[in-house]
Amino acid sequence: MDGSLLAGFAQVLQPSVFLIILGAATYGLLIGSIPGLTATMGTALLVPLTFFLDPIPAIGAIVAATTTAIFAGDIPGALLRIPGTPASAAYTDEAYKMRQKGQVELALGVNLMCSTIGGLVGVVILIMAAPQIARFSLGFSSYEYFFLALLGLSSAILVSNGPRVKGVLSLCAGLMLSTIGIDVVMGIRRFTFGDTELIGGISIIPVLIGMFAITEILRKSAAPSDLPPTPPLRVRAAISGVLGTLWTYKGGVARSSLMGSAIGALPGAGADIASWIAFALSKKFSRTPEKFGTGHPEGIVSASSANNAALSGAYVPSLVFGIPGDTITAILIGVLLMKGITPGPMVFVMDTGLVNAIFAVFILANLLMLPLGLGAIMVSRQLLSLRQNILFPIILLFCVVGAFAANNTLFDVWVLLILGLVAFVLEENEFPLAPMILALILGPLIEENFMKSVIKADGNLLEFFARPIAGTLGTITLLLWVLMLVLSLRQSFKTRTRKSTT
Repeated sequence: MDGSLLAGFAQVLQPSVFLIILGAATYGLLIGSIPGLTATMGTALLVPLTFFLDPIPAIGAIVAATTTAIFAGDIPGALLRIPGTPASAAYTDEAYKMRQKGQVELALGVNLMCSTIGGLVGVVILIMAAPQIARFSLGFSSYEYFFLALLGLSSAILVSNGPRVKGVLSLCAGLMLSTIGIDVVMGIRRFTFGDTELIGGISIIPVLIGMFAITEILRKSAAPSDLPPTPPLRVRAAISGVLGTLWTYKGGVARSSLMGSAIGALPGAGADIASWIAFALSKKFSRTPEKFGTGHPEGIVSASSANNAALSGAYVPSLVFGIPGDTITAILIGVLLMKGITPGPMVFVMDTGLVNAIFAVFILANLLMLPLGLGAIMVSRQLLSLRQNILFPIILLFCVVGAFAANNTLFDVWVLLILGLVAFVLEENEFPLAPMILALILGPLIEENFMKSVIKADGNLLEFFARPIAGTLGTITLLLWVLMLVLSLRQSFKTRTRKSTT
């Protein structure tokens, strides 16, 4: 094992840090096991606690919680046909039908092992790829960073759920919010309307908590429901048969783990998209596709490997370029900035200890997931018996306290509540939130690098394409825009044709 990685483990295995990671992993299992409490929401609720922690335990808590939460979302999916997190939705029906066939322990055991394997494969790729990409990107100028951030936003629209026009509108709303405050280049006030609270811009922490936690609370409050009873589970049955199933579908595990890491590295994609794509490809390459939908473990093996691998993959653009791979890493970037650490290639030069500690936390969190996950499977009946009318008021209290603690101002509490309500209305009308969040984070980066590039080029926009890497990234971005336009026109044409024939 590389000496630098061993140094990372030395930092992570300190008793105080290890106990925080262990507690966060347990917390992630609790969040993921309860339908409606997504991994992103759980991460947002952790943010207030990170104010009082050093960078390594703060990041370790986020990594551990999200790693276990993605797996824990499989538990209510298999037992109740209600996915605990969106990343589990792709194979919920398959797992529930295995329960109906008396194979619920096998389904959850496979989920646990594949989540661990996929997560570890993703970590290996993260350890190998991120430093190499960081060395390559040290020569980037403002031109490359401008196109890279623009490419990240464009990819977020391409892979987001719902109509792409609504994705563009969501992105534009995020860019508009990012312009509030002081101009990053000229230093003048914009859109503050004379309010001194807006001079510093919209704080990302209350925005993230509001858009994810408040939205979920409003959605569940609008349609309250009691969960059905769950069956008892047996430890021995959850373990037996798992290794044989994994060996049978070992090709799907390998393919989906690698693919999940690649999809996770795409800005805005995330674990849920990786899960759906892996499940679809598993069915396409299967020798027995007719068994899918009848309680067949092959799709579960592939999808649960992909979603945990995607978590690690999302950290590649986040650490190397400061561009969030998904909404969870968007929160992480906010925490890093709060700690005075700017994500980017220089992190691998100036903060190598932090980077190695992140790698070590990922490995440790995935290994901890095996015993903790098995325990969560056994006590899942108690986790799923928590009443929503007790749980959600407590979560709302944590949201308000967390928003206030960000800057010790009531203004952020109003930001939390208003944007939470706005996000709820947008989601109810099929507007994706991921493009808005990414635009809010990347907006200042795009604007700053665009203005620097324009000044250096003396207004000549062709200079943006003069450098080889910048020209390549710019061409890819323009081609992606053309692709999105063609796909939107094609979808519009199909809709019109369908309406004319009915």
